[in-house]
Amino acid sequence: MSTIWNPWHGCEKYSEGCAHCYVYRRDESVGRDASEVRRNRDFDLPVRRKRDGSFVLPPGETVYACMTSDFFLERADAFRAEAWRMIRQREDLRFVIITKRIARFADCVPPDWGDGYPNVTITCTVENEKQCRIRMPILLSVPAARKQVCCEPLLTRVDLSPYLDGGIARVIVGGESGPEARVCRWEWVCDLYRQCTAAGVAFTFKQTGAKFEKDGRVFRIPRSRQMEQARKAAATYFTGGTGDGL
Repeated sequence: MSTIWNPWHGCEKYSEGCAHCYVYRRDESVGRDASEVRRNRDFDLPVRRKRDGSFVLPPGETVYACMTSDFFLERADAFRAEAWRMIRQREDLRFVIITKRIARFADCVPPDWGDGYPNVTITCTVENEKQCRIRMPILLSVPAARKQVCCEPLLTRVDLSPYLDGGIARVIVGGESGPEARVCRWEWVCDLYRQCTAAGVAFTFKQTGAKFEKDGRVFRIPRSRQMEQARKAAATYFTGGTGDGL
C-alpha cells in the first residue's frame, strides 16, 4: 500500500519541467497562489495515531513525500528538521522523496544522516538532457540507501547510460499532463528502456502524458487513460505481452 504525505504546500518554479506544473494549475482553478508555501494540516501524518493508539499509517506503507512541493525547497527550510524527525521515528515506513533540487541535498539532510536512512529513497527528477547532465552527477555523489530517477515529464531524449552503474535502483518515465502538455515521444521512452535493460536497472513507464507521439502520430490522451495506456504499451512492447498499447 502507498499514501501521499504533503507536510507543506506550495513551491517555486525551478526548471523546464516546472513550466506547466499541475500544482500551479490546480491552485489557480480554486483561486489559490501556488507560490505561497505553508505547512499543511497533515504535517504530522506519519506519527498521527488512532483512538486505539495505533498509527494511522500502518507499518510497511510506502509514503510519497511532498507531492505538492519539493522536500528540499528553500522556503521550507524551517519545517524540514521536524519532518526528518518523524521520518526517523517511523523507521517501519518507506519514504520516497522526489526532488528537482538535488543540488541542495547536502544542505538539507539531518546531522545523523550518515550513509542515508534505510527507510528513505531519494528520487531525482530529470526532465531533459540538460538537467540530466547537471543533476545526475550530483545524485550519484549523495549518500542514500536507495536512489531512483524520475524522467517525468519527459521532454527530450535523455541519455542516462553514463550514470546507471552508480547505484540507481529504478528509472520511472512519464509524459506531461494538462491542457498545455508538451509532447512525449515513444522513441524517447523506448530508448530509456533499452538503457535500463542494458544496465540491469528496473524501468517503469508510468504514464503517457496528455500529448503522446508514436510512429509519427500524436495522440491526445485524457488524464483518466494515461496510466492505462502506458501499462498496455509496456505489456506489449517491453515484456512481450498482449497489452494492445497505442
